[in-house]
Amino acid sequence: MAKQYDVIVIGAGPGGMTAALYASRANLSVLMLDRGIYGGQMNNTAAIENYPGFSSVMGPDLAENMYQGSTQFGAEYAYGNVEGIEDHGAIKVVKTDTDSFEAKAVVIATGSEYRKLGVPGEEAYGGRGVSYCAVCDGAFFKGREVIVVGGGDSAVEEGLYLTQLASKVTVIHRRDQLRAQKIIQDRAFANDKMNFIWNSNVEEVLGDDQKVTGVKVVNNQTGEEQTIDASGVFIYVGILPKTEQFGDLGITDETGWIPTDKNMATKVPGIFAIGDVRAKDLRQITTAVGDGGVAGQQVFKYIESLADTGATV
Repeated sequence: MAKQYDVIVIGAGPGGMTAALYASRANLSVLMLDRGIYGGQMNNTAAIENYPGFSSVMGPDLAENMYQGSTQFGAEYAYGNVEGIEDHGAIKVVKTDTDSFEAKAVVIATGSEYRKLGVPGEEAYGGRGVSYCAVCDGAFFKGREVIVVGGGDSAVEEGLYLTQLASKVTVIHRRDQLRAQKIIQDRAFANDKMNFIWNSNVEEVLGDDQKVTGVKVVNNQTGEEQTIDASGVFIYVGILPKTEQFGDLGITDETGWIPTDKNMATKVPGIFAIGDVRAKDLRQITTAVGDGGVAGQQVFKYIESLADTGATV
């Protein structure tokens, strides 16, 4: 027989751990399932400088602190590669590749991942000059030259943000014009710190033993190669929600994100979604934590409503 909980939280990043904290503090039995170590992307972040209460904190240290807090009221944590959720009304069955669990409510906190270029050096210099978040890491490149890869809204907006910090921002785009909204393009073209390289693909991220030193670029029209010096490479070629396993529930939009109401509820009663997996604009540790607090409170109210209606649980 599948082990039963009041709440199962799928994902143990900052949002998932906060949801577990709030739900378990409300005296609900909680299980957090994650296919990796708790903390999520925080474990790959050397220093976090925009989390309230800390001038700077190491990502793994913040993850450990959050984990200790999330389990202090009895929430459990276990490894689990979740393959899907079955909705049986008042009972949800969460299936992993090795086991099944039952719960009255489920919180999806599986997050998202940045689309990678897939070029040499990108992975090797992750956290050492390669970044996918200007808000997170831009402050490390004050007064330095950086590169932004991409031509959509995110790439250009983040490039504009970086001009407040960097001495020069070079945007590399594979086409001959940007895809960003015209008003954003106009701001970028009017900014004397922004430079553009068109019809070009980044072929390799270059660096020394410690950090990024630049990129190798190839013009996709002429085949001409050039090396561009830079201290940082910010990549914006798309972001992907980790929601493949929930497609049959009908809770995702056409691009895979999960829309919710203000209470983090999805279209399916008893299933909530929080953090980076939600359809929203800003994806940060602070926003994930806020979502988790709301969801932790709302799952308690939802479970109470089941008892009030006499639903079989």
